[in-house]
Amino acid sequence: MRKLIIALAAGTALGGAGIYATMVPRHAVKSAHAEEGHAHGGEHAHAEERVSSTTFSAATELFMEYPVPVAGEAGDFVLHLTRLASHKPVAEGEAVIRLSGGGQPDESFPALMDKPGIFRALVIPKESGMRRLSVVLRTQDVVDGHDLGEITVHADDAAAKTAMDEADHAEKTGRIAVTKEVQWKIDFATAEVRPRLIRDSVAASGTIRARASDEAIVAAPGAGMLTPSPDFPRIGQQVEKGQILAWLVPQLGGETDSATLELGSRKARLALDLATQDRQRLEGLLKMEAIPERRVIEARNQEAAARADLDAAARRAAPYQGAKGGIALRAPVSGRLAAVNTQPGATIGQGQPLFHIAGLSKLWLEAQIPEAQIGRVRDPLGAWFTADGYEGATLIEQGKNGRLIALGGVVDKDSRTVPALFEFDNPEERFRIGAYAQVRVFTGAAEESPAVPASALLDDNGQPVVFVQTGGESFERRPVVPGLRDGDFVAIRDGIAPGERVVARGAYQVKLAAAAPATLSHGHAH
Repeated sequence: MRKLIIALAAGTALGGAGIYATMVPRHAVKSAHAEEGHAHGGEHAHAEERVSSTTFSAATELFMEYPVPVAGEAGDFVLHLTRLASHKPVAEGEAVIRLSGGGQPDESFPALMDKPGIFRALVIPKESGMRRLSVVLRTQDVVDGHDLGEITVHADDAAAKTAMDEADHAEKTGRIAVTKEVQWKIDFATAEVRPRLIRDSVAASGTIRARASDEAIVAAPGAGMLTPSPDFPRIGQQVEKGQILAWLVPQLGGETDSATLELGSRKARLALDLATQDRQRLEGLLKMEAIPERRVIEARNQEAAARADLDAAARRAAPYQGAKGGIALRAPVSGRLAAVNTQPGATIGQGQPLFHIAGLSKLWLEAQIPEAQIGRVRDPLGAWFTADGYEGATLIEQGKNGRLIALGGVVDKDSRTVPALFEFDNPEERFRIGAYAQVRVFTGAAEESPAVPASALLDDNGQPVVFVQTGGESFERRPVVPGLRDGDFVAIRDGIAPGERVVARGAYQVKLAAAAPATLSHGHAH
């Protein structure tokens, strides 16, 4: 499809990137729209040259299609508005199209929402000449502006046709079309290419562990049986330090049982009471000089012996004095139960591990750096890692969300690696202990380079490529030379420039559209 490029005057979108604009020759409009599945409606859709422009603000993307403006003639302007935070259509609000400058009064035209993300306006310019075209969007949470630069409002159709005839025709090759409706339906997003400081790193294998101060194993202090309980601890339960997890009824030797121990305690209590009363009686008699002092000393010794017997009986019966009639097994640290290795009523042996408690708010990443790479690691103040089952890379930065705990000084004789231990925040307890991780430990070196999200980079038959957005619904396959990777970003040494936008999510779908254009370029039914 042949198109004419309209040269727009210098002007940028408010807070965003530049403007893409194309114009379709009058005789090609009907066939072009049929080819791409565009059915914008409107009585002029088949007889007007249409321009498409794409601008970006801090909050939204505007892709607008409109006819070459002619004074006094109505033109159907179609606005596609996308929220950049979610890359989903703007679902509410109002938009206003404005023509200003050129020594003429400002003109405003309201654009009403036809469906989520799509606004339409009937624009009838009153005066011809150079005018600045802009759009203001107002929603409940944002007021956003887009400046589309200067355009020419022609005096009549003949002037518009003359401008068309004087423009250079250029064949648009390599264009991949994906309509806004399709972009909104799939997991899709674009990102601006910006210079970033990309840090060099070395590969390592790693394991996620609990911090030493946040992990504990609760073992049985002796042989016995766990008392049945309806609120017995379960895996994943949050527990606090000192909380009773279970009650252990010890297994006693010989014919000793809990009843015998309780009886012994009671007998010792009675013996003490009798010894105390006898001592008090004899002390009264001593005051009346009715008995010798030797009798009182003997009574006091008997009372002390009875008290010692009671203390010993109490210690023997202590395990049975709890609310459950056993030894209280308490949590030594706060955290979550990572493992429960028993069940209520189970018979257990001395030293048997029962509960594994681990705090998950902060974790350790133990990275094993290969011996061949350890020489490159000068100042490992951070790392990033990926783990199976978790999307994206997790960055550990010194002074922000983590720190280096230790860097080993000895090469392990079996694995030929050196350990590096990092502590990092684990918000929402996302990661679990024991998980395997693919780690990159920062060496301390860095370079500044244009960078793209790692998800934007595809391997196309051995060639690293990205898909560059050349317009609201058009994309271009671009071979690139990737450099270092730092977390979720990859440096691009050649093939792309800062300010361009690449497909960060949905790149594979755009690749499919390049192979089968009909699949994602249809559906533009306004």
